[in-house]
Amino acid sequence: MKSFSFQPITNNDAKILILGTMPGTKSLEINQYYGHNQNNFWKFMFTILQEDFSRDYEMRKALLQKNNIALWDVLQYCERVGSLDSAIKNEIANDFETFLKQHSNIKAIIFNGQKAAAFFKKYVSLEKSYQLITLPSTSPANASITFESKLDQWKIISSL
Repeated sequence: MKSFSFQPITNNDAKILILGTMPGTKSLEINQYYGHNQNNFWKFMFTILQEDFSRDYEMRKALLQKNNIALWDVLQYCERVGSLDSAIKNEIANDFETFLKQHSNIKAIIFNGQKAAAFFKKYVSLEKSYQLITLPSTSPANASITFESKLDQWKIISSL
């Protein structure tokens, strides 16, 4: 199946960029980042940013923007059956050169999982220095690490 990523959630003051690999089938179906109910991304963000959890997508986007966090995916396009990153092929990366020039306040780039970091490293050359942090995937497929352990690692966001 051919898949295309979403436009980034961002604002001009973004200081942190969080990158996933590519939206999964449920996210693509409902046109929302991290749309699968069992994905912990939004639970982590609301917990770390000390806000009451909401399922409302507009409130989720506003939470990130209010906290100067941009959200995007490493890949612009790929072919994949299902949602697993290991099934990705014929991928094309997003245009980070333009994005990072337009968002000059970004100091840290956080990868939601090892695959996002690997694809970024494979396709992106950075012109300036950023703090690069790879965190455990928030996907329900990443069941080898407990919710609490993942959350503890994701809390680094509050110190950036």
